[in-house]
Amino acid sequence: MALLLVFWATMRLGVAPVEAARVSDVRNTKHNFSATSSSYTVTGTIPGSDQTARNVVANSETQVCVFCHTPHGATNTQGPLWNRKVAGQGYTQSYIMYDSSTLDAKQVQGALNQPGGSSKLCLSCHDGTVAIGNVNVLNGTDYSSTAQSTSNIATNTAFMPAGTTGGEFGGFTRKLGTDLGNDHPISVSYNATLASRDGELRTPTGNPVGPRSKGVKPPLPLEKTGPAGNEDQIQCAACHDPHIREKDANTLLTADNVKLGNQKFLRLNRFQGNKPPSATGFDSTTEDSANPNKGDIICMACHEKNQTAGEWSYSVHANPNVANEVYSDAAADLREFPRGLPVWKAACLNCHDTHTVYGSKRLLREGTNMDTLSPKPGGAGTAALEETCYQCHDGGGNGTLTNYTNVPNIKQDFQKARHMPIRSDHQAAGTEKHDINSNFTDTYNTCNTATSKCGKDLMESRENLGFSDTAPITALKNRHAECTDCHNPHRVIRAANGLPGTITAGNTSTDTRATHTHAAGHTNAISGALRGAWGVEPKYTGTDFFSMPTSFDVKRGDPGAGTYTASADSATYVTREYQICLKCHSNYGYYDANAFNADRPMLNSATGLTGTSPDGRTNFDRYTNQAREFQPNESRTNTGAGASYQTNNKRSWHPVIGPTGRQLNSGTSSRGISSSSPWLAPWTNGVGTQTMYCTDCHGSGTTGKTVDPGTNPWGPHGSDNKFILKGVWGPSMGGTGRDSGETANFLCFKCHDSAVYTTRSDSGRRTGFYDGTRGKGNLHNYHVDRIQKIYCTWCHVAVPHGWKNKMLLVNLNDVGAEAGQTGSKEVAINGSSDVYNNGPYYVNAKLKIKAFSPSGNWDYANCGSSGKSGTNLIANSGGGTSNNTSSDINWMKSACTSPP
Repeated sequence: MALLLVFWATMRLGVAPVEAARVSDVRNTKHNFSATSSSYTVTGTIPGSDQTARNVVANSETQVCVFCHTPHGATNTQGPLWNRKVAGQGYTQSYIMYDSSTLDAKQVQGALNQPGGSSKLCLSCHDGTVAIGNVNVLNGTDYSSTAQSTSNIATNTAFMPAGTTGGEFGGFTRKLGTDLGNDHPISVSYNATLASRDGELRTPTGNPVGPRSKGVKPPLPLEKTGPAGNEDQIQCAACHDPHIREKDANTLLTADNVKLGNQKFLRLNRFQGNKPPSATGFDSTTEDSANPNKGDIICMACHEKNQTAGEWSYSVHANPNVANEVYSDAAADLREFPRGLPVWKAACLNCHDTHTVYGSKRLLREGTNMDTLSPKPGGAGTAALEETCYQCHDGGGNGTLTNYTNVPNIKQDFQKARHMPIRSDHQAAGTEKHDINSNFTDTYNTCNTATSKCGKDLMESRENLGFSDTAPITALKNRHAECTDCHNPHRVIRAANGLPGTITAGNTSTDTRATHTHAAGHTNAISGALRGAWGVEPKYTGTDFFSMPTSFDVKRGDPGAGTYTASADSATYVTREYQICLKCHSNYGYYDANAFNADRPMLNSATGLTGTSPDGRTNFDRYTNQAREFQPNESRTNTGAGASYQTNNKRSWHPVIGPTGRQLNSGTSSRGISSSSPWLAPWTNGVGTQTMYCTDCHGSGTTGKTVDPGTNPWGPHGSDNKFILKGVWGPSMGGTGRDSGETANFLCFKCHDSAVYTTRSDSGRRTGFYDGTRGKGNLHNYHVDRIQKIYCTWCHVAVPHGWKNKMLLVNLNDVGAEAGQTGSKEVAINGSSDVYNNGPYYVNAKLKIKAFSPSGNWDYANCGSSGKSGTNLIANSGGGTSNNTSSDINWMKSACTSPP
């Protein structure tokens, strides 16, 4: 038997010699099941070794190798001299294999294979169906006929013990069970075809991974297995060598004061060594006390995440300048990490575990519908990707890290009153619908070709987002929100500028929160938090408010070494935040017949669709199409308004997709506003040319006159305000000393200077609503001084993304398709208590404009009834069927005097 041990230590499936940090010494590993003696103890550490105690030991058998090997009577065709029966030879066993919509190997092979090669050998213990002491031959006695049912060697525990917590379904396992759906794929063919289709796999050429051949002994060997026995496949022994131990596992590495830790019989580093990770190639150096911080984590030997310019190496989850938070002792012990391990060294293992929680997708650590530090019991259909992110992004609730100063607390926002549907019970289907896909086609994506590489960009089909033109309501039940819908965790960098070109340590750690720069010169260019995500750019052929995008350009991939320019929205990758938002909030993500409230998602969860119902006063019951509303087009020939209301009128929008082109001073515009801007910083500069984020309005609530959340995270994760707004929507405004109703947290006054709109004494030509002929001055001030209170939505559209009239002004003389009307109709407004409510655009609306005026030159004669009647008059809810026909000035007094 001693000769067999020497033979096995030398050959070990023909792979390269053991690296310096590891020695072939099976006696000092947990794979030594022999009886204890004076040299070995069951508890504590093994003398002369840095290994922890063994879990399985024989009662009296002292042979070491016999549990796996025999020189005579070995299982046929199973080398090397295997002393155990395996599935298919001696007993029947069928395994549930790992599968997912991004497993390109399945598409390349055509079907998943049952375990073969060394994997069958490992599973003859690790699947937990055969006792560890069941061997073919022991001391010359042949037990092969009863090898599965009879234990020939008595041990302290008959079968492979379960994981440290949670059993075989809990993660951190020894007993894998027969359901391998939560374990790393095995028996998959690894070749150039697979690497090309995936896009983030190294082509197996022998270094560091590949098949063994004459003179070529890769550190990570592929095996000739598969149905025909001639495919180069990944098996357990590609990554694990069951005989090696880490001689320096408990040695304190001098470079970072972190122990090497339990290496799990891995042939290369379990943790990241190079600091930072290698941006190109793969360093297979094995770190030890003599060579601290050397070599890359074993995962990167196959999974090449640095496809362009080192995006993984400089990501917030891998770069030591950023990911320097340290695991707590409890969290490290639970994960079998060495204590004091920083996030950058855990690398891939921060989020993934090769033998993970049962029910989780894509080997995500903790990724099931539970919310505790303990491993999750899980179960089929319980995947919850956000729980993986919450392990750290929870403000310390799980106690995973020792320092959370620079880790955004995302979980707190998703627990607020208004939030996107991230949990399964928030989604209409009741299960997590998010599922990235590398094998689908739709109108804009072809992800089933040999070089499509859709999985690496975390792509999803339109149907999975909620789109169908044949069954729109059914498809809407797929709508969801998930962390990786907006963020690519392998590419996220900590930088206010998400497009720095070639990324380096210097330009990927410039902002502690990885947010956009909220300062003068404000733009809609992505921050580092959005780098590498995927989205869509809408394309238009029409010019008016009712023109929906006719097509979309899908943006995906990492910017690489590209240089950001002002026209970068034409790039093939995401450069603008709205491109990410619009893949769900437009007719890319749901069917839109472009008719009043037709087939768009509801805002009431009671419908079985998605969302949370806002309060009753808004009358909002469906989403609107933001790609239509934000369209930047200044056409005066057809704004979408009625033909009688085109003069001096043009479309308006907040500058999310493109700038407004509006200018302040009279030298370049008839608006005539003074240099004293009506906005607050940073919106006072670059007026007309600057752009903005969707998340300047939507996100965690802010206090005071700013949309900057301070230490809270940017992003539309959740808010205590309806519509996930940063402030309160739709308060009233009134004169000083009256029922002012101005809310300090009013959203609009986080950007627009409230003094311009709510006080009596503001002076200067600070808004376009100005009387330049009758000496009334600022007409916002003028109205506030004469009316008890004013709702913004009396005069301005309730959904302020974009509109058919200038300055987002409503006009009840011209109500059309946006309210389900044909043509251009007038609403009957008969007195101060009468308002028009037909959501989403009209909420408490009162304003009637007979003729639009150039900005800065308004007069009372611009307002008033157009005097329509009959079929062109909308009977209002107040009961009026005919419109006030008195003079314009009397109409305004009747409609606006001390309303409720």
